[in-house]
Amino acid sequence: MASIDLNADLGESFGRWELGDDSALLELVSSANVACGFHAGDPSVLLRTCEQAAQRGVVVGAQVSYNDLAGFGRRFIDMHPDDLMADVIYQIGAIQGLCAAAGTSVRYVKPHGALYNAVVHHEAQAVAVVEAVRRTNPTLPVLGLPGSILLEAAAAVGLQAVSEAFADRGYTAEGTLVPRSEEGALLNDPDQVAARVVGLVTTGRLTAADGTEIEVSAESVCVHGDSPGAVAMATAVRSALARAGVHVTPFAR
Repeated sequence: MASIDLNADLGESFGRWELGDDSALLELVSSANVACGFHAGDPSVLLRTCEQAAQRGVVVGAQVSYNDLAGFGRRFIDMHPDDLMADVIYQIGAIQGLCAAAGTSVRYVKPHGALYNAVVHHEAQAVAVVEAVRRTNPTLPVLGLPGSILLEAAAAVGLQAVSEAFADRGYTAEGTLVPRSEEGALLNDPDQVAARVVGLVTTGRLTAADGTEIEVSAESVCVHGDSPGAVAMATAVRSALARAGVHVTPFAR
């Protein structure tokens, strides 16, 4: 039976500001990319998210980012690699402490937002993220875009490099994500997204924003928790995968 991991970005509320329905999504995904406080999430929110993930048997990953609460981590920061490495180490440590209190542990690391996009091509920042993971816990897999420098750098030092696709994001013909500022960046039709994910998982291909058929290899598929209709979309994806005989299971054990 074919299998795939489903992940979502969770723990992104802050104080009285609520974003997404973490509880509902935790019933649908197999892995949770939990914010680490730098782009979103306060300690109470993050602890609660880790507790709920542990209760549901959902694997927790540390979603590390630039220190950019105001910009939700979606603004590139030209940091010195040593500073970025220290920031990532700090974030992994913070979420691991919360996971320990919740009876679980960090099982992988995934960059968020602008950092995720930067380490596709930015070698110095990609190496900094990888070195932070290696020095913190070299058994942690690194989740990123297929063909990215991040995954190449991770594999080069012996870390498990895990490729990821996005259910609800538009792709360029080169296999990168359409910038959020451009038309076609976000897909909003749950049925369309579900059919696309099934096709991706079963054929390794999807249609880019310009109509080009591209190959996308992925061990995990992300459904964004902050997207409009995220729960409906994740529900449609999960149901479509079940009908196609695809088992949803975490890549990290």
